[in-house]
Amino acid sequence: MKKMYSIITLVFITCFGCAQQTESEINAEEPTDLKYTTELVVPELNIPWGMTFLPDNSMVITEKSGELIHFKNGTKTNIEGVPEIYVRGQGGFLDIKTHPNYKNNGWIYMTYSSAEGEGDGGNTALARAKLNDITLVDFEVLYKAELNTKKGQHWGSRIEFDDDGYLYFSIGDRGNRDVNPQDITRDCGKIYRLNDDGSVPQDNPFVNESGAKTAIFSYGHRNPQGMVKNPFTGAIWINEHGPKGGDEINIIQKGKNYGWPVISYGINYSGTSFTEITEKEGMEQPLFYWVPSIAPSGMAIVSSDKYPNWKGNLLVGSLKFSYLERLILENEKVVKREKLFEGIGRVRNVLQAPDGNIYIAFEGKGIYKIVSK
Repeated sequence: MKKMYSIITLVFITCFGCAQQTESEINAEEPTDLKYTTELVVPELNIPWGMTFLPDNSMVITEKSGELIHFKNGTKTNIEGVPEIYVRGQGGFLDIKTHPNYKNNGWIYMTYSSAEGEGDGGNTALARAKLNDITLVDFEVLYKAELNTKKGQHWGSRIEFDDDGYLYFSIGDRGNRDVNPQDITRDCGKIYRLNDDGSVPQDNPFVNESGAKTAIFSYGHRNPQGMVKNPFTGAIWINEHGPKGGDEINIIQKGKNYGWPVISYGINYSGTSFTEITEKEGMEQPLFYWVPSIAPSGMAIVSSDKYPNWKGNLLVGSLKFSYLERLILENEKVVKREKLFEGIGRVRNVLQAPDGNIYIAFEGKGIYKIVSK
């Protein structure tokens, strides 16, 4: 396979202690002489939103435009039988994830923009299917957010499983911040939790609330585009886009309200304010937030022995500034930051594979593997 390499220099940044940490409170230090390379693995992709690995180390990749790609031994093949994708604005074919017990049950889960359901436009759907050669079979929709809208923003979406086998997925507020995120009787602006067959767990936080969407696990979110299970604690971590400033990292807890748009560290894109407060009783504070926004995308928590100096660190892609950010944690607080691969391209996703290698998906380029020298 043809290999392409990019040398990077890491810029270390130190954080002064604070309860909620922000980029504006972190000072830059001198660059170090540490160097890493990236190896191009899957070339010529446009917007590779989601990627997952099969037991034979092949990959299944979503293209936002609606294609589902199987990559094996250097060859890309379009998978047939994909659902109809409603491509609009930020919406399209979104995340993909194999079941933790895929070897035995063969289920693959996916989120995508769908026009099915009530109203014009579309909203985010979650489905599962099995892969028979290069065709999806046994396809079934597990959840479809309501109501449809022609707005093009804030579809989410990421998928993750926890250690108990519950399935989590995110849906953004769909551009209706003043209604959806704080209302548990409405979809959007939420993190959802289901059983792997799409049924609602009986201990979900709002199963006994009249009129509530019982799949909701947490609410008050804007546009979560990163989600990962912490391999050391089992907790579900997310990142989500703020407006102008106020991108956040949150640890998801059952039934909690994460505040959007009542509290925020951001402002309107026009520069005007939409809230005067950054904290309120009954609303969660982020573990970390960025001002200015970096437009975070995929994220991974490193547990691999292939990157011993990175163990326990959080990797987050930046769409806005075209780099991969390494957040160094101590007791779930960010103490240092590094900007990796600056200028290489818009980072759409980052994933630690089952074999321990870390892969990055860049828009307009493809999927790269991080290789440590």
